[in-house]
Amino acid sequence: MSRIGKLPIHVPAGVTVTVSDNNLVTVKGPKGELSQQVNPCITVKQEGAVLTLERASDVKEHRAMHGLYRALVHNMVVGVTDGFTKTLEMVGTGYKAKANNNGQQLDIAIGFSHPVVLQAPEGISFETPNDTTIKVKGANKQQVGNLAADIRAIRPPEPYLGKGIKYQGEHIRRKEGKTGKK
Repeated sequence: MSRIGKLPIHVPAGVTVTVSDNNLVTVKGPKGELSQQVNPCITVKQEGAVLTLERASDVKEHRAMHGLYRALVHNMVVGVTDGFTKTLEMVGTGYKAKANNNGQQLDIAIGFSHPVVLQAPEGISFETPNDTTIKVKGANKQQVGNLAADIRAIRPPEPYLGKGIKYQGEHIRRKEGKTGKK
């Protein structure tokens, strides 16, 4: 039995979960609405405020999908109630970020000859508590992570001085510079 797949998903008050006949799970909550198509080998059962996922057999593929879809459905429930946040830090002289249009647009000055302007997809917003910190917020964990990775890819941290865009708490392995002739 999958250790993750067998865990029940508790649905908090204010969140509605509907499972259609073709295994389409839709979760509605205060932060939005998300849906996920679940493989037919996995059945989603709702008993009151608890969701459980069961697999058809012990085939290796079904065991793998059991934990996967349980995690995806759980992330949807957490996303519509609390939401997800990724925090990025900018290290470098003159590096700045500013959120515009109620968090729908992000302007980044990162040492290029032009500012980098990013538009947030639907359901995602940007926050800049200070000039060098960017927060990406949204209900969909995958979208938040992908957008944060795209922002980091604009100027990844380099190993000599550590300049660039990095995740909060990320450790950058530093290299020693030139030592010169002796």
